[in-house]
Amino acid sequence: MISTKLSKLQKFSKLSALLANSKNTYFTYSNQISQPIPDRPTKFCSAEEAVQCVKSGDTVFVQGAAATPMVLLEALTNHGKKNNLKDITVVHMHTEGPALYAQPDCKDIFRSKSTFMGGNVRAAVADGRGDSIPIFLHEIPILFRRKLIKPDVALIHSSTIDKHGYGSLGTSVDCVRAALENSKVIVAQVNKQMPRTFGDSIIHSSHFDAAVEIDVPLPEHGGRGMTAVEEKIGSLIAENLVEDGATLQMGIGNIPDAVLNALHNHKDLGIHSEMFAGGVVDLVNKGCVTNDQKTYHRGRIVGSFLIGTKKLYDFVDNNPFIEMLEINYVNNVGIVARNPKMTAINSAIEVDLTGQVCADSIGTRMYSGFGGQVDFIRGAAEGFDGKGKPIIALPSSTNKGQSKIVPILKPGAGVVTSRAHVHYVVTEYGIANLFGKSLRQRAYELIQIAHPDHRAELEKAAFERLKCMPSPN
Repeated sequence: MISTKLSKLQKFSKLSALLANSKNTYFTYSNQISQPIPDRPTKFCSAEEAVQCVKSGDTVFVQGAAATPMVLLEALTNHGKKNNLKDITVVHMHTEGPALYAQPDCKDIFRSKSTFMGGNVRAAVADGRGDSIPIFLHEIPILFRRKLIKPDVALIHSSTIDKHGYGSLGTSVDCVRAALENSKVIVAQVNKQMPRTFGDSIIHSSHFDAAVEIDVPLPEHGGRGMTAVEEKIGSLIAENLVEDGATLQMGIGNIPDAVLNALHNHKDLGIHSEMFAGGVVDLVNKGCVTNDQKTYHRGRIVGSFLIGTKKLYDFVDNNPFIEMLEINYVNNVGIVARNPKMTAINSAIEVDLTGQVCADSIGTRMYSGFGGQVDFIRGAAEGFDGKGKPIIALPSSTNKGQSKIVPILKPGAGVVTSRAHVHYVVTEYGIANLFGKSLRQRAYELIQIAHPDHRAELEKAAFERLKCMPSPN
């Protein structure tokens, strides 16, 4: 007992001496980016100067979505080319912009490593110049916290710095905090047009090893008109599957927007989603979204990253109604399941006749990633109140007239959501409820919501596969 106490006193004495001799006292034992580092002013410089810290062999983390630090990425690409750098790994989720570092002329300088792919790096992955990590969205922070990925430099995008020295990660919190807490160097572009958000997004500017002041608009998505097919899918979901008091999760795209547009007569809706679209703004302004029924974060919209129009960015700016939280919390199945009437709406590339969902690839060609689909599909299915609704929504056909309900997935296609996870599948032709159904019942339900032009072919394929006719019983 005495030896234990002496050991603790010795450790305390060593720590006290260390702190007494350290200018950045707390930082000798804490890496919290929300904690100010005493007497460490922010160093502002040009983008070209800021990226000089990157050297051959480094791992560089890059913030994503609307917060992609494009000014720094352009400077980084130029730095790599000018100084003949080699073997730099660029780790990121979905990013916006041209991704110059992933172009063929940079193949020996940079290698993109995506935890969720955007269109700007698909060619690099397809050509073998880039990598894709299959991973659930909620597990991405683990890669940094378990040191499976160890960033030498992090490039981020911050709001302006307030009187207390704080900036905000703005539209993208997701895995960024975990990456920053485990990065040796943090370089920020500080943008007057980046919204200031609340929750896990705060970062003290004393953690910036270099900062670049800019004033540029964020990349935008959405705002284009919806097709009749998308509107039909939206109305089917809103009228048949979304109840008053439901908590919603939905991603980006016209189908989620179509659902939101059809919810203007609903009451007491809540939002708990890794991301949300501009249609939420109108529902808030109309009083349809109140978050009043939520058991966690009651009265608040919960998100983790955003990309939309300026209308959405203006809405979240300095708005305490919005909480931007880490993705390992927002997408945690146990947390999702605690939301009332959790209704998760996700899309797919194709669905086979047994209910297997491919959402990350077209055949062997990688297209996106696992994202949060399984996190929320499972969370809704496990809803504590027994009223959750996991939904896969997709048009019945591609733009080329090919069926998206298929006999079997394309060779090499990945199963993101297994047939056992899938409950509701929705196309413009109706709603198929697959939960508890046998294979032949599932085939029957899915054929009924396929495009009429493809139903006979699908029925024949189902018989050949199952050795019996699809049947509702």
